[in-house]
Amino acid sequence: MIENGFRKVLLIGIGNEYRSDDGIGLGIARKICERHLSSVNVKEESGEGATLMEAWQGYETVILVDAISSGAKPGTILKIDASKEIGSAKFFHYSTHAFSVTEAIELARAMKTLPPKLFVYGIEGVNFNAGVDISHVVQESAKQVVDQILKDIELISQ
Repeated sequence: MIENGFRKVLLIGIGNEYRSDDGIGLGIARKICERHLSSVNVKEESGEGATLMEAWQGYETVILVDAISSGAKPGTILKIDASKEIGSAKFFHYSTHAFSVTEAIELARAMKTLPPKLFVYGIEGVNFNAGVDISHVVQESAKQVVDQILKDIELISQ
């Protein structure tokens, strides 16, 4: 769906499925994709900033989902309205890339290319070591994030 020259909603799941909890963003994206929502495009990305900036071009609303490593209690859910909150994306610093989610958001803001609405969901991870198993507490939080994203999409799509 295109309105005012923008496509409506893009959800980007960020992560590496072979680094344990770091794969949760991808898992959430897959759960949303299974819903076959006509108003939402879903992509999976590694979190490299330049790729994110390219992926979200032309979208009115972008939702990023990623694991975080901020020192908070494992499973803690963080939601940021990055289109309004400058610098709050600092929690999204766990990346194998030099140019990460935070830098992409702040550079896009400076360049005035940030999507009109940009929401970032993070789940505090426990284990970022090599492996494919996601911690139980992160899986439980992911269920809540999926439910909240579906509510957000319903509101956006009205």
